[in-house]
Amino acid sequence: MANLSFDVLDAAPTGRRPRSRSFWHAVGRRLARDPMTLTCAAILSLILFAAIFAPFVAPLDPYRTNITHRLLAVGDRHYWLGTDELGRDLLSRLIYGGRMSLFMGFVPVFLATVIGAALGIVAGYAGGALNMAIMRLIDVFYAFPSVLLAVAISGVLGAGLVNSLVSLTLVFVPPLARVAESVTTQIRSQDYVEAARATGATGWRIVIGHVLSNVAGPILIYASSLISVSIIIASGLSFLGLGVVPPEAEWGLMLNTLRQSIYIAPLNAVLPGIMIFITSMCSNLISDGLRSAMDVKV
Repeated sequence: MANLSFDVLDAAPTGRRPRSRSFWHAVGRRLARDPMTLTCAAILSLILFAAIFAPFVAPLDPYRTNITHRLLAVGDRHYWLGTDELGRDLLSRLIYGGRMSLFMGFVPVFLATVIGAALGIVAGYAGGALNMAIMRLIDVFYAFPSVLLAVAISGVLGAGLVNSLVSLTLVFVPPLARVAESVTTQIRSQDYVEAARATGATGWRIVIGHVLSNVAGPILIYASSLISVSIIIASGLSFLGLGVVPPEAEWGLMLNTLRQSIYIAPLNAVLPGIMIFITSMCSNLISDGLRSAMDVKV
C-alpha cells in the first residue's frame, strides 16, 4: 500500500467564513437523498450493533471447541456458517470478531485525529520555526509506506492489542496533521481572521472560533476514509502474528488460522475476508458520500 495521501485543495474551505448551521442542514439533506450512503450506513450499523451486543446475538460460545465438529460445512443445522479448525462456531466468532476489528478501525483513527489535528493546527497557525519543526518530524514518517511502518512498529513493540493500537495511531497521525496544517495555513490569512486579530481576540479564541470550524470538515472526511484502512492494516497485522493473539476472535487472526483449511473448507476459510471486505467497502462509500454531501455552497 502506498503512502496515505489526501488532496486538501479539493476539500479545504479556502476563503469561506466559519460554517453555519444552515451548511450542516444542507449536508444532512444531501446525505438523506443518497441511497448508496444510506444503504452502506445501514449495513455498517447492523455490523456494529451485532458486535456491541455480541453476547446476546451470537448463538453459541465462540471459544468453545469441539474437535469432532471441526470444519463443518456452511449450512449445518446446528452451525449455520460452519465451524473452524477447532470446531468453534464460525457465526459466533464472526460476530465477536467484529468487536475487535471495528475497535481497531475506529479507535486508532479517533486518537490519530485528535493528535494529528492538534499538531497540524498548532503548526499551521503558529508558522515559522515551530511549523518547520513539527512538519519536518511528520515528513520522517512519510519516508515509509503505511503498511511497512505499521509492521515495523508492531514488530518492535511486539504482538498484542495495545501495541497494535499504538502502531496504527502513529501511522495515521502524519497524514491527518498534514491536512490540518494545510487548511489552517490557508485560513489564518483570511480577512475574517485578520479582523478578529484587530479586535484583540486571542490566538486561542481565533483557533476555537474560526479555525476549527473550517478545519473540521476536511479532517472529518479524511478520517472517515481511514477507518477502512485501519481495519485492513489491523487485520493484516493479526494475520502476520503481530496483532491480536489467540484465542481472541478477530477477522484477520481468523483468516490466519483458517488458511490451512482453504482446500478442505474453502467457504469457511474466506468468510472472515468477506466480512473485512464488506465493512471496508461500506466505510469507503460512506466517506465518499460524506465528501460529496459537504461539497455544498450556502
